Amino acid sequence: MSFEIKLTTLIIKAFASLKLCIDTFVVEQSRIYPELDDDDLHALHVYHLNDQNQVDAYARVFLVDDHIVFGRVVVAKSARHTGLATALMHHIIEACRQLGSKPIVILAQEQVVGYYKHFGFKTSGEPFIHESTPHVKMILEDY
Repeated sequence: MSFEIKLTTLIIKAFASLKLCIDTFVVEQSRIYPELDDDDLHALHVYHLNDQNQVDAYARVFLVDDHIVFGRVVVAKSARHTGLATALMHHIIEACRQLGSKPIVILAQEQVVGYYKHFGFKTSGEPFIHESTPHVKMILEDY
């Protein structure tokens, strides 16, 4: 039987990314839902490390059937309104390109629909409740 005891950079970054998501979505936005799911295991994880080597921006990108999905888009409170969210979005789209030329389909929280429209996303359908928060389906086909 073999065991390993070590603290790896990968685990530290994964922990920091998850903590940022939980601090924002569960604590700050008071949304109760399972933060971890099986999509994390096959997603591309896009994150930014600040000068203190802390994750201050994060998103995940993965394939679902005939399209690409991204989500858990988050920027730390301390890094908001600095341009980091725009830089993160450009990196998210680059990660989508790495997965092929398929449409991007996202479930955007209602309060950020305008933000995604800035990058060319179009709404599809009516708002709905997802994980106890109003969302809108959005699609980007040419990127």
